[in-house]
Amino acid sequence: MDGMTVVYVVFCDTRKKTINKQGTGTEKSNATITQSLLNSPSSPSGNPAPSPSIFFGVFSSDQKMNPHLNLEENMKLASVLQPSKPSFFPAMTKIIGTLGPKSRSVEIISNCLKAGMSVARFDFSWGDIDYHQETLDNLKIAVKSTKKLCGVMLDTVGPELQVINKKENPISLQEDSFVVLTPDLDKEATSCLLPINFTGLATAVKKGDTIFIGQYLFTGSETTSVWLEVTEISGEDVVCLIKNSATLSGLLYTLHVSQIHINLPTLTDKDKEVISSWGVRNNIDILSLSYTRDAEDVRHARKFLSKLGDLYQTQIFAKIENVEGLTHFDEILQEADGVILSRGNLGIDLPPEKVFLFQKTAVFKCNMAGKPAVVTRVVDSMTENLRPTRAEATDVANAILDGSDAILLGAETLRGLYPVETISTVGRICAEAEKVFNYDLYYKRAVKYAGDEMSHLESITSTAVRAAIKVKASVILCFTSTGRAARFIAKYKPTTPVISVVIPRLKTNQLRWTFTGAFEARQSLIVRGIFPMLADARHQAESTNATNESVLKVALDHGKASGLIKPHDRVVVCQKLGEAYVVKILELED
Repeated sequence: MDGMTVVYVVFCDTRKKTINKQGTGTEKSNATITQSLLNSPSSPSGNPAPSPSIFFGVFSSDQKMNPHLNLEENMKLASVLQPSKPSFFPAMTKIIGTLGPKSRSVEIISNCLKAGMSVARFDFSWGDIDYHQETLDNLKIAVKSTKKLCGVMLDTVGPELQVINKKENPISLQEDSFVVLTPDLDKEATSCLLPINFTGLATAVKKGDTIFIGQYLFTGSETTSVWLEVTEISGEDVVCLIKNSATLSGLLYTLHVSQIHINLPTLTDKDKEVISSWGVRNNIDILSLSYTRDAEDVRHARKFLSKLGDLYQTQIFAKIENVEGLTHFDEILQEADGVILSRGNLGIDLPPEKVFLFQKTAVFKCNMAGKPAVVTRVVDSMTENLRPTRAEATDVANAILDGSDAILLGAETLRGLYPVETISTVGRICAEAEKVFNYDLYYKRAVKYAGDEMSHLESITSTAVRAAIKVKASVILCFTSTGRAARFIAKYKPTTPVISVVIPRLKTNQLRWTFTGAFEARQSLIVRGIFPMLADARHQAESTNATNESVLKVALDHGKASGLIKPHDRVVVCQKLGEAYVVKILELED
């Protein structure tokens, strides 16, 4: 092509190869990690017992590792005082915003997209189908006007226990008083009695068990959340001692029983009804499967989606919210397309000192599996304040340094006073953390973990990342029809953005012909570092060299127009030609 020089080319045969990967032996068994998370052993002196065999739940102590894990070693402290440079993409990390009362107008959604939101979450724990449809229609208008692509995530209710307050009056609960939880929904909620939507609580709990009730999403605030201790079982009612004073107010109070199995299906009848109607009508990109407890939950949900037209393409993200999900984490990760670490609910089940260990271990496992890890509950205070706390800002940065792909904002954008400012603030923190992320160290660890038996596709895509690091490429262009190649590149977290050029494929259901590609493009919006663009339908996956060059030119022009690519920059290109993948390093001229 004119205006560029091909510096280097690599070919790789793409014939399929069967792999049976047994692991590297550097991680503890899932059962062992689960037990270490639930227990808090102490030494005879009362101090926490040392754990020499595990470093953040992943590395053993005899390995020579940077104690800062993925932090760049040559970082200068003076750089903290330097102003941040503006960039076309706010951050490589993706931001999921939950749309609701404070964020459902076209204007607010448009500003959220401009601020960096790449996936919109619709939480069906509250609101009916018509309400969410109106919000989604506004999202479509905002996407069209801003020309910002946005994925759609449907968050199921799952076996969520709720307190039913028909009159929505504030309920004051006083410490050391008693309150009765009853399944009788005909009764009114009072300070002495709380109706709940579950008839089996009395058989699920026992005296001494802990129950937590919170407003909307768990905040942990003693003014809006209450701890209860079960003192008596009376028929179907559960009598509890109130451990702290609180006032419950608002639309929704969620009830969580610590480390107790709730005998309800993960995908409820209500969830299936919503997916079959609202989900099918809107071709949802991602299903957030709340309260995922084991791999069978994911398989059941996938089987259900496979019968609903185009929803067979919908990705399933397992939401880990309790000890059951943590216990079966490895098998869930193998079945799911990604994982959401619901720290609000799980933080109730785990001792506080174990929450960080769960996050770091789970994110590492997701990274090595090449599946997106999403972290929740990071800037709760921004629901009512314009700035996050210092601890929250540090928490966001640590999630990025751990390797998280996306940050999920719940109450902060759902009912928060500053949804746009929250997205913008989180994006800036993510961008700063990404600047000091040790990409070279991470790459070496990821390659070592993958071992010698890589698939051909992973081998070539990891080579593309290495090439980009070595030549200091400004961007990686990846041509893909399924999105797999781009996700493999993202697995190795290159230093530069990955522009995923999705090439449409022609398919038929024997009644009509359609082009695929939109699903694949939007689904990559939750993966750290990938920025998709959908190629013209005339450039199909089975195209000629001439059309490939044409699409490449369009992609390069897009990069130049956005400011990502400048004269004399080097660009790494990964594409498929016939039965071989090609990695090219292009050096652009004036």
